Amino acid sequence: MPPAPSPDVATLAQALHLPPLVAQLLITRGYGELEAARTYLRPRMDQLHDPALFLGMAPAVDRLARAIRDGETVLVHGDYDVDGICSSTIMVKVIRYLGGRAVPFLPHRMTDGYDLSDAGVDAAVREGARLVLTCDCGTSAHEAIARLSSLGIDTIVSDHHLPSRPVPACVAVLNPRQPGCEYPDKDLCAAGVAFKLSLALVRALGGNENVVLRHLDLVALATVADVAPLRGENRILVRYGLRMMPETAHPGLRALIEAAGLATTALTAGRIGFVLAPRLNAAGRVGHAIRGVELLMSTDVGECNRIARELEELNRTRQEIDRETLEQARRMADALDLDTTYGVVLGREGWHPGVIGIVASRLVEDLARPVMMVAVDGGVGKGSGRSTPRFDLHAGLTACADLLVRYGGHRAAAGITIDPGRLPAFAERFNAVARERLTPEDLVPELRVDIKLSTADVTDDLERLLRHFEPFGIGNPAPVLAVTGARVVGGPRTVGQNGLKFRLAAPTGSLEALGWGMADRIHEVGDGAVVDVAFKLERDAWQGESRLVARVLDVHQAG
Repeated sequence: MPPAPSPDVATLAQALHLPPLVAQLLITRGYGELEAARTYLRPRMDQLHDPALFLGMAPAVDRLARAIRDGETVLVHGDYDVDGICSSTIMVKVIRYLGGRAVPFLPHRMTDGYDLSDAGVDAAVREGARLVLTCDCGTSAHEAIARLSSLGIDTIVSDHHLPSRPVPACVAVLNPRQPGCEYPDKDLCAAGVAFKLSLALVRALGGNENVVLRHLDLVALATVADVAPLRGENRILVRYGLRMMPETAHPGLRALIEAAGLATTALTAGRIGFVLAPRLNAAGRVGHAIRGVELLMSTDVGECNRIARELEELNRTRQEIDRETLEQARRMADALDLDTTYGVVLGREGWHPGVIGIVASRLVEDLARPVMMVAVDGGVGKGSGRSTPRFDLHAGLTACADLLVRYGGHRAAAGITIDPGRLPAFAERFNAVARERLTPEDLVPELRVDIKLSTADVTDDLERLLRHFEPFGIGNPAPVLAVTGARVVGGPRTVGQNGLKFRLAAPTGSLEALGWGMADRIHEVGDGAVVDVAFKLERDAWQGESRLVARVLDVHQAG
């Protein structure tokens, strides 16, 4: 007989009409108070904060409204990733809906570089713009903004990256992370900031807010793709955006979903992040990101399908470059002494700057350490880094600022520009900073179990209730469940390239268990073995059949 639930668990379970297991999980997640639990389980749009709380929102709206009324051209300058593509698309469409003239511009990764730079200034002059609105960039673009000002062109910055120095002088900076901004939620991505600006602008000009709300699917796509924490406002925006996505009003997004093979599949944050987002990202990584904006702006179904197919090809090219770069980087990492290397810096001539961020993410998974990858070309090093939850990457780079030409980003991901001659000094300093701020225990991957249960508890009802905890991602990971002393029934087998499949005995039959990358553990799950298993519970649909699957994270024989 299972132990009786604690008074707190019992009280919460009774108040919310939930099984004690689910109430225990809420408490484990920090939602033990009744109202906090209700808000978490039932996020609502009316829980979003007022856009007016942003520092700089009033002057930004005033200047944009004047540009719209006076027929001025607004250059909307984005970044070349999914967040930049989506935030730029949102702002262009909203400004045009309000009667303004908006022209999108996204830099080319290979020729224009990152952020608002001379390429963006030249584009503003070419288009006759009197106002530049940045999306997902601009917080550190002091020189370019000063040049725009000297040309009589105003600038509004909308961004979410941590400032590495005082923000530039311009009409307004909308960035929840800037000093002095009292906006409560600091985790918005650039598309979230664009959504807030759009709402404020439409309200000021008496437009229909539903026009802005129809872009929540793009906000959700960008939030997931940018690995923003799925808590607070992001949780609400992604929850509602995912609901809208299957019936999206954007033909380009629909074409992208169909091309990715997701048209008949439930669109979860995981599928968005690992299947859909990389295809849109491929435009900026190995092509030109403006194609992503053209896809999301288009209302021509034929054109949308053509661009979606083009992005499919670019994504395949990106995957091939990924594989080659990852193999090279892993060989370089194998030569490191990981007992003394806490922060990894790898640089090489010929690496494609569009894929090194993805490769850095893979190496972080391999090494459980922060990783900076630097692509060297023409005497310039362009770097992209990813980090573990225990290490603040932006703060680490700040400690190396004197060795860098420029840097920017946030806690989990960042980019740099560096003189290749300074790479050895940077590698030494970055590692020293990591050694100061990390312990050996921080470098060991940790599997945190949310709750222990029996196979009898693993039911369709439990899986259905756990959907209320979605969307899952950084800041709100999928619950990790564990069963101990479970018996393997039926011989295990390998599947795919390196997967392991077996079944666990359950009162109503058996539970399918599947662990990717675990084929070498097959000897631990022989028929009749008694095992402890940590897993995520998912529903899998295959050939018209829907079934529960335990996605195995770790398994070992019960001791």
